[in-house]
Amino acid sequence: MGSLAGYRIKRGLWWVCLFFCLLSWVILLTFGSTWLYRLDVHLLGILTDVPMSVARLMRNYHQMLSYVMFPWVQHLQMSDFPSSYAGAQHFADVKQLVLVNNLVLVVTTPLSVYFLRQLRRQKLLWQLMRPVTVMAVIPFGLLLLLLANFQTFFTDFHQVLFHNQDWLFDPVTDPIINVLPETFFMHCFILAIILFEGCLLVAWLIGRRALNQLK
Repeated sequence: MGSLAGYRIKRGLWWVCLFFCLLSWVILLTFGSTWLYRLDVHLLGILTDVPMSVARLMRNYHQMLSYVMFPWVQHLQMSDFPSSYAGAQHFADVKQLVLVNNLVLVVTTPLSVYFLRQLRRQKLLWQLMRPVTVMAVIPFGLLLLLLANFQTFFTDFHQVLFHNQDWLFDPVTDPIINVLPETFFMHCFILAIILFEGCLLVAWLIGRRALNQLK
C-alpha cells in the first residue's frame, strides 16, 4: 500500500511539473507576442491622443520588454517615456516575476520532456488525456471571471501578485500608461488562455491517438 501511495505521489508530481512547464512557456510566449500590441495599436486607437508614430511607439515597447524579459538588461530606459520611482519599481517587480517564470521554464522543460519520453517508451501516452482535461478547466474558470468584469479581475490579479500600489500609474509621471490600455492586457490574458488550451488540446489528441493504437 505504501509503495502504491508513493507511486501515485511521484506520478502526481510529474503532472504538476508538466502543468508548470506549459504555463511558463505560455507566459513567455505571451510576453513575446509583440504582434498583439502592434495589432491593438490600430484596433484600440492607442495613438489617437499620442503624437507619435507606430514605429517609434514600438521601439519604446521593445525597450520596455527587453528590460522586463532579459536579465542582462539592468536599467529601464524608454526613449520617449520617463518613469517615476514607483513606476520603475513596478517594472522591476514585473521583471523579477518574469525571471522566476523563466527559471521555472528552464527547470521544468527538461523534466517534462523526460517524463513524456518515459510515457512514450512505456506506451502510456494515453494517460495524458485525463490530466490535461482537468488542467483545461482552470483557464476556462479564469476566462469567465475575466469576461464578467475585467477591471475587477485585473485589480485582484495585481493585488495578489504585488504587495504595493506601484502598479497604479499616474499618467503625468508615468505616461507609458497612456499607451497601455486595460483592454490590451485583457487581450494578453485571452491569448495566454488560448495558447494554454491549444497545448492541452494537442496533448489530449496525442493521448487519444496513443489509446487508439492500443486497440
